[in-house]
Amino acid sequence: MTISEHLTEAQKTRLFLLSCIALTVTAMTFGIRAGILGQLGVDFGLTNTQLGYITAMAFWGFPLATIFGGLLYNAIGARILISLACVCHIAGLVLTIIADSFWGLMLSSLLVGFANGSVEAGCNPVISECYDKNKTTMLNKFHVWFPAGIVIGALISFAMSNVGLGWQLQIAVMLLPTAVYGFMLLGAVFPKHDAAIVSTSNNFKSMFTPVFLFLFVCMTITAQTELGTTQWADKILAGSGVHPMVTLALIFGIMAIGRFFAGPLVHKFNPTGVLLYSAVVSTIGLFMLSQFSGPLAIVAAVVFALGVTYFWPTMIGCVAEYLPQTGALGMSIVGGAGMASVAVWAPIVGGWVDAANADAAAAGASAEEIAAMAGPMVLQNLTLFPVVLIVAFGGFYVYMKKRNSASSEANAA
Repeated sequence: MTISEHLTEAQKTRLFLLSCIALTVTAMTFGIRAGILGQLGVDFGLTNTQLGYITAMAFWGFPLATIFGGLLYNAIGARILISLACVCHIAGLVLTIIADSFWGLMLSSLLVGFANGSVEAGCNPVISECYDKNKTTMLNKFHVWFPAGIVIGALISFAMSNVGLGWQLQIAVMLLPTAVYGFMLLGAVFPKHDAAIVSTSNNFKSMFTPVFLFLFVCMTITAQTELGTTQWADKILAGSGVHPMVTLALIFGIMAIGRFFAGPLVHKFNPTGVLLYSAVVSTIGLFMLSQFSGPLAIVAAVVFALGVTYFWPTMIGCVAEYLPQTGALGMSIVGGAGMASVAVWAPIVGGWVDAANADAAAAGASAEEIAAMAGPMVLQNLTLFPVVLIVAFGGFYVYMKKRNSASSEANAA
């Protein structure tokens, strides 16, 4: 249990803003990397599969940090975790700028991923603790800054590339907001814990329940649906007739707006209903993206964005609301599972891109036609992920409705 009553509203607001800026940096690493992925391939002579491994290192660093942070959160607190994130962000970004080989990019990507995971491990429980009366709503507002940060990163990459500024300068831009949240840490006051009640061992034991294990598995699929698609925007949306970075900015701009106004939707349909809606709409959106080009591709991108908007924060919110006894560890483990899934699939998706390009080239397609043919083939494969989620979340919705009804009847009796 957290004793957060000692915090003033101004102190809570400072923690929330600090967390939002840290998450913005995290998101910018995704948006800018998606924008420079093609240039990295050219400059370093890398295949799409090798680019997939570099991308995967960031996603592997994330779960390493969330597991580390979740296990030690009760002992070391959020301040140390977020400070570690700041140090690793600076180190990872600088090493990326000076990288001169495939392995240099791998190491720097791992450090950035570890920083991103430390932000998630430190900030999610802090916000849950500060706003314990409306956890899912505030977690959605916090996670506004993941899509918003990707929009910022994608637009920065698009603008800087168009004026001939290289990927090194695009990476360097992220050092500024990193310094801002590092400075804000200096005077921040964090919630205190009741050491007699908070127990990592009890958190760990509470994770071995059917609901937690179900959410753990589903998080691996929801994360792949969202990030497994958008991280390859430059490759799989290149043939849509709309610039991939513009499409990416549109998708995440809609997600940011949707998350900011998530409160009424969550209260009306409850988290399980929101997850089922998300699975259905994201399936439709991915299918449309695989079929349409030109102006209709924009429509498809909007539908896809409306589908994936609530996945990540609502999954974290489900853990916080339905399984509060798992504590910070539960939220960290579920978040880490999502990123680990994307890490596993990144080289595989890269292989799909290579195979689709090879098939299009073998069919006699020109360089321009290859992108138009290969992208839809990869998107069709990615559509299978949300299809599985429709079945899973449909069952979860019915299960939780019955459980809540039984609980209400027992309370009435």
